[in-house]
Amino acid sequence: MPTLKIIESIAAVPEAEWNALCDIVRYPFLAHQWLEALEASGCAAAPTGWRPRHITLWRGNELVAAAPTYIKESSEGDFSRDWGWADAALRARLPYYPKLVIGVPFTPVTGPRFLIRADESAEETIPALLEAAQALARDEGCTVLQVLYCLGEEARVAEAFGWIRRIEFQYHWHNRDYPDFERFLGHFDSKRRNQLKRERRAPVEQGIAIETLRKEDIARDPLPWARLVHRLHRSTVDKLVWGRAYLNQAFYERLFTRFAGPLEVVVARRAGNVIAGAFNVATPTRLFGRYWGSFEEHRYLHFNVCYYHSIEECIRRGVRVFEGGAGGEHKLTRGFEPVDTHSAHNFLDSRLATPLSAHIAQETAQRERALAEWRERSPILKRGPLDRRAQK
Repeated sequence: MPTLKIIESIAAVPEAEWNALCDIVRYPFLAHQWLEALEASGCAAAPTGWRPRHITLWRGNELVAAAPTYIKESSEGDFSRDWGWADAALRARLPYYPKLVIGVPFTPVTGPRFLIRADESAEETIPALLEAAQALARDEGCTVLQVLYCLGEEARVAEAFGWIRRIEFQYHWHNRDYPDFERFLGHFDSKRRNQLKRERRAPVEQGIAIETLRKEDIARDPLPWARLVHRLHRSTVDKLVWGRAYLNQAFYERLFTRFAGPLEVVVARRAGNVIAGAFNVATPTRLFGRYWGSFEEHRYLHFNVCYYHSIEECIRRGVRVFEGGAGGEHKLTRGFEPVDTHSAHNFLDSRLATPLSAHIAQETAQRERALAEWRERSPILKRGPLDRRAQK
C-alpha cells in the first residue's frame, strides 16, 4: 500500500515528480510551476487564507498520486459559490470554516483534481485520496470538504464514495471547423450578425490595433510583460467595488520567468501605446481567458480584446475550445455555449449534511433543466445563412 504524506508546500515535492502525474501541456494550471508561483508569491499562503496541505501517496521514494489541497479560512478566491451555505450555517450557529478544498487557487477551470501515475489504478487510488482528505479534515478541524472544478468522472467516483455531486455553468466557445470569422458569424440572425460586425469594426475606427504575443515574444524579456499583465489586472480590480487583488506582481514575475510556454498576452495599442490587454493561457486545443484590463475606455474594447480577437485566433490556429472565464450570460449572444462544470462536497457534520444534500440535489435538477433551455436559446446551435448556403 502507498504511504500517505501531507505536504505543506508544493516546493517540497520535486517538480519533475509532480508534473509526471498529469499532462501539464493539456492542464497547465496543475503544473508544479503554476502552483509554486501561487504559493511562493504569497498569493496562496496562510496569511491570505490558504494553507497548503497537499495530499500525496508514495511508494518508497516515488510519488504515485497527489491532490492539490488547501485549508481555507473563507471562500475568497476559490469560486466554490458557497456563500449562501456559509451564511446559513452562521445563522444556525454551525461552524462552516475552516474548510478543506481540493483544487487550484483562483482558477475556475475544469481539470483533474486527483493526479495519479499511469501505472496506478484510479479505481483504487481516488477513494484512497478521498479517505485521506476526510482524515485530514478531521485533523484540521474541518467539517466541510470540497473538490472544485474536477472532471465529471471524478465527481461521479466521489458521489459513489458518499460525497455529493454538484453542477454549475460556464460559457465556452467551440470551434466547429470554421474556415474564417465570417462563417462563424453566419450562425446568427441578421440583426445580431450586423451588431457583432459593428462591434468588431470599432477598434479600426478608433485607431486601435490588437495582437497576441506568445512564448517566443514573452521569453525574450519576460519581466516587463509580467508587470504589464499585473497592471492590467489591477486596473480592473481597482475599478470594481467588489474587486479582489488575489494575484500580486511577484506571482506574475515568477510565472512569466519560469513557465512562459503556455502564456499569452493580448495587447491593444493606440498611437503605439498599450491601452488594454488580456492574459490568456493556451494549450494546443484550448484557450483559457483569465484576466483583462484597460487604461483607456473605448466602446466595445472589452468585447474585442477578450472575445472577438481570440475567437479569430482560435479559428486561424485550429484551437477547438475557448474558455472565456467564469460567469457571464452575455457571452451567449456572442457565440459562447453553456457547459456544465462539476464539483463534489462532503459535510462531516450531519446538521449541515442533511439540509445541504437535499438543497444540492434540487439545485442540480434545476440547473440541468436550465442547461437544456440555454442550449435551445443559444444562436450558435442554430444553422445560420452561411451554413444553408454552403449546402446548396
